[in-house]
Amino acid sequence: MTGRSSQRSSEPPASAAAKHHDGVLAAVRRLWRAGEAGAASHPAAAGPQPGPGPQPGPGPQPGPGPQPAAGPEAANGPVRPDGDSRAVSPDLQVSRLLRQTAAWSWRLLLTGLVIYLAFRLAEYLRLVVLPLIGALLFTALFQPLAGWLRRRGAGALLATWCCFVLALLIIGGAITLLATQISADYPTLFSETQRTANTIERSLAGPPFHLNAARLSRLTSEGLKYISQHKSVVAGTVLTTGKYALEFLAGIILTLFISFFLIKDGRRIWSFVISGSRGEAHRRVDLAGQAAWQALVYYIRGTTVVAAIHSVLIGLALWLLGVPLLVPFIVLIFIAAYVPIIGILIVGALAILVTLATKGWVAAVILLGVFILENQIEDHLLQPLVIGRIVRLHPLAIILVLGVGGIVAGIPGAIIAVPVAAVITYAWPVLRDGTPAG
Repeated sequence: MTGRSSQRSSEPPASAAAKHHDGVLAAVRRLWRAGEAGAASHPAAAGPQPGPGPQPGPGPQPGPGPQPAAGPEAANGPVRPDGDSRAVSPDLQVSRLLRQTAAWSWRLLLTGLVIYLAFRLAEYLRLVVLPLIGALLFTALFQPLAGWLRRRGAGALLATWCCFVLALLIIGGAITLLATQISADYPTLFSETQRTANTIERSLAGPPFHLNAARLSRLTSEGLKYISQHKSVVAGTVLTTGKYALEFLAGIILTLFISFFLIKDGRRIWSFVISGSRGEAHRRVDLAGQAAWQALVYYIRGTTVVAAIHSVLIGLALWLLGVPLLVPFIVLIFIAAYVPIIGILIVGALAILVTLATKGWVAAVILLGVFILENQIEDHLLQPLVIGRIVRLHPLAIILVLGVGGIVAGIPGAIIAVPVAAVITYAWPVLRDGTPAG
């Protein structure tokens, strides 16, 4: 035989046995290394193994003596599902729903506390906060006129003074006309109310009601006496205390002072306010401020136009019906339009009540129909066309905002609550996304 077969046959048996022994040792080493690697990767599974000594027989087992030390699970709490013996975080031992609820709860509580403190601070500083917001509304109303005058060649100071003088003339003229008309028409209001009350009293005392005539007469006399003796309250020509008079006067002066400089130097003041921010934050704040101011201008301008249309239409109806206090009602309707829903509701109820007292129930029903028709025109025509949908709020949001504003700052708070909410609603997406308002 030749080749490999002859070579294998010529090898001694001892050499073959040695090679076989070396192969078995190599296999054992590989298995040992694999076992050590598994123990290193899973230390929880590693532990003291019994030695090769004699195993306990079926004899009596040891009694309850000291137990061996517990493993990692007993020392550090539950182990992870993958067998890792590292301690599990206490948060992972709570259900995911409970963790999320707790996280939202403390954040909402902290946010509510910040909002509450902000409102309390605003209430404490109301002599500064309310005139500042009023000045912003005043500036938003007259800034388009100031810009138009500047484009026609007028300087910043001249344009500001023109707006300022025009505003003073409008406010002063409205107050003078209001007081004059109230003083002139109040006797007519009283006499016509007395006549209507006597007519209603006779109707209720006769068939089919047959109410107590003496009691009706007493109620009518008390109501007429109250109207006669509280002319100043009805006219609104006096304030209750000197403290409120001083606060009102100080607020008016501060509002006019702030408005003058906002109209004149509004852009420079805004640049100074945001000068502390840098980079992307500066750009976002600037865009949000521009969007907020645009929304405020749209809201004030549109609300003023709607208020003027309200005053003309309802004033025309009051004039045709011959209701007294025509000019005071026109002024009140114009002011009430700046308090959505609630304002026109209160003034409308007052106008209908006066119409009922002076012209009878037929005229009152006609005026009620005019108010309902005018409200539908505002909701479906004037608001979308004049104000625009970008600053419109849901009626529920308006009611809630008016309630908060009225609680915090009374009537001035109710007036400024809706524009503040509209500005925040329009400017917040711009601040969050960093894109200009569309």
